[in-house]
Amino acid sequence: MATAILLGQRFPDFEAETTEGTIRFHEWLGSAWGILFSHPADYTPVCTTELGRAAKMSDEFKKRNVKMIALSIDSIEDHIGWSKDINSYNDSKPEKLPFPIIADKNRDLAVKLGMLDLDEKNKEGLPVTARAVFIIGPDKKLKLSILYPATTGRNFDEILRVIDSLQLTDTKKVAAPVNWKQGDMCMVLPSIPMEEATKMFPKGVSTKELPSGKNYMRYTNIST
Repeated sequence: MATAILLGQRFPDFEAETTEGTIRFHEWLGSAWGILFSHPADYTPVCTTELGRAAKMSDEFKKRNVKMIALSIDSIEDHIGWSKDINSYNDSKPEKLPFPIIADKNRDLAVKLGMLDLDEKNKEGLPVTARAVFIIGPDKKLKLSILYPATTGRNFDEILRVIDSLQLTDTKKVAAPVNWKQGDMCMVLPSIPMEEATKMFPKGVSTKELPSGKNYMRYTNIST
């Protein structure tokens, strides 16, 4: 049985066959950020919409130095054939997607990384692969994980928003409040003394105290 990978743990290295050849995951990732997203099966309609959206947004991920890689429990041949459907869905002529797809026919990675949806079964009665999202940092540590059921498609705009937050808070002593997006005010960490905060954030720090007197918020304007 797979053990959940905790945030901050080193993400497992593995060797896999992909539509772009054999890779060692950590070597393939190099010094970039990475997103690994899994799918229940090739030639399925919801997965086709997801990979289509991911392909359309690939330039935005590239701008953020994020390498994309998908996984589905089918063969390389099926992945290549499916890519034509995905590009047709996108009204795009090229047959090659802007990211590789891992072939996991024996479900080894799906099991190892805890990607299975026990509520949804395939025609053989086996749990299908859930729609997992793993974001891995350049240090090869897990920064974020989201597990969607097979019946619910992901929101890649939200995933991109989360990456902006992760990359910002990885280098700055701030946190992202509810619905934050790049360019919005973010929050100065409570552990930073006010005198230090005003030097650290030259655009200024605004404070809002709440009725309890125990909870106050400090905002500053900063971006990646």
